[in-house]
Amino acid sequence: MNPTTIAATAGSPTHPSSLFPQITRCKTMRELHQVHALFLKTGQIHDPLAAAEILKFCSLSAHRDIGYARKVFRQMSEPNCFSWNTAIRALTESDENDETNEPLEALLLFIEMLTDGTVLPNRFTFPSVFKACARTGKLLEGEQVHGLAVKFGFEKDEFVASNLVRMYVMCGAMEKAQFLLNKMMVEFENDGKLVNDKRRIEGNIVLWNVMIDGYIRIGDLTAARELFDKMSQRSVISWNVMISGYAQNGYFMEAIEMFRLMQMGKVRPNYVTLVSVLSAISRIGALELGKWVHLYAERNDIVIDDVLGSALIDMYAKCGSIEKAVQVFNRISKPNTITWSAIIGGLAIHGRAKDALDYFSRMEREGVTPSGVVYIGILTACSHAGLVEEGRLFFNHIVDEVDFEPRLEHYGCMVDLLGRAGLLKEAEEFILNMPIKPDDVTWKALLGACKMHGNIEMGDRVAQILMNMAPRDSGAYVALSNIYAASRDWESVARVRLKMNEMNVRKDPGCSWIELDGIVHQFLVEDDSHPRAKEIHSMLLEIAEQMRLVGYKPDTSQVLLNIDDEEEKESTLYYHSERIAIAFGLISTNPGTPLRIVKNLRVCDDCHSWIKLISKIYKREIIVRDRRRFHHFENGLCSCKDYW
Repeated sequence: MNPTTIAATAGSPTHPSSLFPQITRCKTMRELHQVHALFLKTGQIHDPLAAAEILKFCSLSAHRDIGYARKVFRQMSEPNCFSWNTAIRALTESDENDETNEPLEALLLFIEMLTDGTVLPNRFTFPSVFKACARTGKLLEGEQVHGLAVKFGFEKDEFVASNLVRMYVMCGAMEKAQFLLNKMMVEFENDGKLVNDKRRIEGNIVLWNVMIDGYIRIGDLTAARELFDKMSQRSVISWNVMISGYAQNGYFMEAIEMFRLMQMGKVRPNYVTLVSVLSAISRIGALELGKWVHLYAERNDIVIDDVLGSALIDMYAKCGSIEKAVQVFNRISKPNTITWSAIIGGLAIHGRAKDALDYFSRMEREGVTPSGVVYIGILTACSHAGLVEEGRLFFNHIVDEVDFEPRLEHYGCMVDLLGRAGLLKEAEEFILNMPIKPDDVTWKALLGACKMHGNIEMGDRVAQILMNMAPRDSGAYVALSNIYAASRDWESVARVRLKMNEMNVRKDPGCSWIELDGIVHQFLVEDDSHPRAKEIHSMLLEIAEQMRLVGYKPDTSQVLLNIDDEEEKESTLYYHSERIAIAFGLISTNPGTPLRIVKNLRVCDDCHSWIKLISKIYKREIIVRDRRRFHHFENGLCSCKDYW
């Protein structure tokens, strides 16, 4: 806006309409300040419509300035309902990262509106107030505002009612939200408006999506799925909410199955769908499905930006195809911190510490500021490669030279680094000297190292700390039980298991996945539920004979059960979940085909030796991702060099 134009306009008649168009032409707050000054100078600011329009610009436009909006609102002698609503809405919709708690101020302004009594709230007032209650978690206040909406006659107003449902969902009051939703559906059906009103149908889909998301937020996936299945019509967002909900809550197979149902229903996945399903794919190692998603994005011109690119890098890395992850990274023109984090983290879990450090140096040369996640990736790389001194130097570098304040995750990486290397005393002292209180993950890293190196005394001490911190977490009990079992202290094992029973603590069962022809097969320990179970069993017997011929003898010390019979111990080892998955892979693929396995727990020492021999006898590359890292087995060797 040209200042000369403004000056010329200032000399024109002072009819309210003469300056009014200037407000809508403003492109910045600076221009609005100029127009506002003219309104004050000419007296037109007393026109309620003009004042309201100025308030609207500084409250809700892309150039919003809440501080200035407050001043404009307070200068109004008699704000009308539109102005009250604008001010309340502006405060409600403030930046979620803003620490000034403006949604709470919105509630106080609503109370002031009621107290003032000059104007009454209308159907546009309540949605903003409900949102303010939701953002501040004020359920009690939300219920009181609900009562006011009923009092003023807006209970059956669709706009008000739908926002009321949202408020209850966001506050976790799902029973009330469900009751209101059911009531709305009955009223719409009675009015006969659901069938023909496209706008209303779309609005109801949005509301149902909010309800589904609400159930997911409180962890009730069953209720979310039931509601999803009841929907007569669904949008792509409906599918996305369910897929991401399953993935975020650890139901990875269900997330992928939902994605397949979406395809069968001829619903086109969008950008959000791909990011959500890739997170599930990466967790169970479904490489072929991940490749399909990547190809779909390229064929449908979906932009592979930093977020989707990082999801693809993470997927390829966690599915065992680190070279493909590197290719995706190299095709991103200007990688940011997120994409650098993904590739460095991927290289780390594959034990490629040198490459991870090289990428970090390249990142610094290109002027990208590392994030805390990048630092975790480098420390993890050092830990997996046994680079203790390099890890120490790097940690000291980020603390002393970069002036970065490490979080619990970084301290946990250092404990893991020291613990894996057998420096248990140093690791314990490191924890005790941390400037922040260690969490259970930090202590678990030390307990895992105690198990690895057979330190019973320290293991017992650390386990007791963990049991006090998280009494119902099975990790500490299982690790301590295994430490005792490895030393054949069966009395102590029995004592720990008795305590687990008393606390109703359940151990996570060993589980492995293998993907063949786009289908993910899941196996548990001693699993005989697969349709080809008999063939798998026969293959395991064949493998046992082949192993015997090359002189393999099972390491029965890995059997952490009080069993005297040596043959029974050997049999127990043979039915670990990863062995069943590998046997299935051998009978289901052509000779020479690589096998990719994902396991939810650490691979035991005997299974590690067993897989090395399998790779040599059957001339297969076998890639296994366990809880700790990737193992690339080939010709009798493992990429981890027996350090994991």
